[in-house]
Amino acid sequence: MPFTIVRNDITRMQVDAIVNAANTSLRMGGGVCGAIFKAAGPEKLQAACSALGGCETGQAVITPGFNLPAQYVIHTPGPVWKGGQQGEEALLRQCYINSLLLAEKHGLESIAFPLISAGIYGYPRKEALQIAVAAIKDFLEDRDMEVYLVVFDKAAVELSEELLGAVQAYIDEHYVDEYSVLARESLQRNNIAEASVPSCLPQGLAPLIGNLDEPFSRTLLRLIDAKGKTDVEVYKGANIDRKLFSKIRSNMHYMPSKKTAVALAIALELNLEETEDLLARAGYALSSSQKFDVIISCFISRGIYDIFAINQALFYYDQPLLGS
Repeated sequence: MPFTIVRNDITRMQVDAIVNAANTSLRMGGGVCGAIFKAAGPEKLQAACSALGGCETGQAVITPGFNLPAQYVIHTPGPVWKGGQQGEEALLRQCYINSLLLAEKHGLESIAFPLISAGIYGYPRKEALQIAVAAIKDFLEDRDMEVYLVVFDKAAVELSEELLGAVQAYIDEHYVDEYSVLARESLQRNNIAEASVPSCLPQGLAPLIGNLDEPFSRTLLRLIDAKGKTDVEVYKGANIDRKLFSKIRSNMHYMPSKKTAVALAIALELNLEETEDLLARAGYALSSSQKFDVIISCFISRGIYDIFAINQALFYYDQPLLGS
């Protein structure tokens, strides 16, 4: 998945580089910075940082990762929050962009960020998250790189009150407890078992095979043309890897995972009926007993097709994220 939010310890991320929310002197600090130094080997990492002579706020420098699973550490000092009127937003955005550009310069394919400046530097978490997502999204518009935003818990991902209220209201109205669904299905099965067996059955499978639906891949290509979109717009909008998209496109019999199929429906900006039809081509459906499905239905019904906003809501509700 090109960009995803994960709950993890950044020092354990299996990526080419992790980002350290550094101070301008590049000295070992507390919080995430301290954890990275300790995991890398504090003496070795400090020696490498000291040799660089510091780093200005919003800029980025790189050192080896030493004992970390990541090959490199990219250090970027974030801005201290001073009320939002001292250029903090532009500086915070530069932290992400400059770190990504530095990773690109070194030929790296994957990078993991913490939520920069949202700790002791006091940047409001909701605004810090919005800046991080926007910067990463803009960078990935014309580039391929796996980018992770690593947070300790879902409290770090705050939705706007308006959106959170709309999603929760939709869930309250449409979500059916899975136990109720299972009970109803069990009752239906019992009723079917008690019914008489039909006197005749279809002769062979030929009638069924002769009426198979259009396969997923062919339907996808038809929809891309019908919506006037390019392949790049679709796989970027779906937050999926270019290689996976090529596999789906070139193999008529390829069946994607449900979350990938949903992501493609989002990228194509399909309505609920069109989404259901596309999912059916891969053997899936949206269910009122699955919170993931209900959240997806909520966004589609509201005409919101920003996959990053959808993934923030899915993350908030502990659901799998969209993409590959």
